[in-house]
Amino acid sequence: MIKTYKLDSKTYYLIQLSYTAKNGKRFQRKFRRDPNKELITSIAKAKKLEAHYLVNLESDAEGLNQTMKFKEWHELFLKSIKHQYKRITVMQYDGDLKKWLSVDFQNRLLSDFMKSDIHSFIFNEMSMRGATPHQQGRILRHLHRLFEAALEDGLISRNPAKGIKVKVPPPQKLVLNTNEAELLLEEAKKSNHDFYYLWAFALLTGMRSGEMYGLRWTDVDEVTGNISISRQWTNKDGYHATKTNLNRVLPISSSLKHLLSELKNIGPFKETLIGLNNTSVDFDDLVLPRLKEWRHGNQSLVTNNFCKSIGVTEVKFHDLRATFITNLLAQGVSLAKVMSIVGHSKTSTTDVYLRLAGVDVRGSTDQLGYSLPKEKVDNVVQLFS
Repeated sequence: MIKTYKLDSKTYYLIQLSYTAKNGKRFQRKFRRDPNKELITSIAKAKKLEAHYLVNLESDAEGLNQTMKFKEWHELFLKSIKHQYKRITVMQYDGDLKKWLSVDFQNRLLSDFMKSDIHSFIFNEMSMRGATPHQQGRILRHLHRLFEAALEDGLISRNPAKGIKVKVPPPQKLVLNTNEAELLLEEAKKSNHDFYYLWAFALLTGMRSGEMYGLRWTDVDEVTGNISISRQWTNKDGYHATKTNLNRVLPISSSLKHLLSELKNIGPFKETLIGLNNTSVDFDDLVLPRLKEWRHGNQSLVTNNFCKSIGVTEVKFHDLRATFITNLLAQGVSLAKVMSIVGHSKTSTTDVYLRLAGVDVRGSTDQLGYSLPKEKVDNVVQLFS
């Protein structure tokens, strides 16, 4: 059977095959790509491949070609996705699986895996080794995608990870209240802390750490009073587009204007930033100070330790972005404007902060149709002689 589907407004073809082996076992497979890993773009090509893949399916179903080991497919899978995903994504697929999968697991034939094997690995073996629900969920997603790719390439007849779910508790988001945010900045400035400008900038812009790291003075337009955010830097992928691949504009507040003036007096800062495919670019107009802890990804630890030392909520660096978002919402800035400023593409993402700020329920309890009984005041007349 050949079906069509849409991807980026283009039409592609999916081949679905079914075959019952001599032992009565039924095999089903899906193919989205040709043998060269290219998507199928024409019905003629799909029909030709359908016959080709059916022959392979028959061979596999009768046990003739099911000899590829998991680790062999793992390596092929990584090669096939390295041009589709960011470097950090490929590294996660590789590092996470090598960390958690045993030698026996990796040397096992792809065709030997059953759903019970994956279930036992996720909920028994990983639990015994101290894995958190978040880690279990992430490894399950990796395995599901890897087995699904093997299914699409006709190497297996079913995805053994399909239908398994890990109940992952939602991550706890922490924010500073207004007094705590002000105290953080006061104490940091008083002690001349290296991170003062970073914390102040994060609290006044809500920008992601990588966006701040790659911010240049050419992105700051003092005439229009806006900052253009189109790039970010991460230590895994280097200098590249923002998380959502979308550009946005951040209005400069009076406090941020003052901070930018201070930064201009002590900057600009210089550094060579590594881009995708290890290309390097020398920048001499970076807005924020270059700090070793920040470059090595330890900004959260520094932030958490300082908050602990001054007695405020022990947040991490990214929580300063959450503090910015909840504060805007609490001050009555519309959800649409906040989404635009911070770069959220889905309302469900911002809704989390809306609930955290309590904006969607504020004043609701004042609408109750009942109240506490009023105290009676005795009508007493006092006589004076």
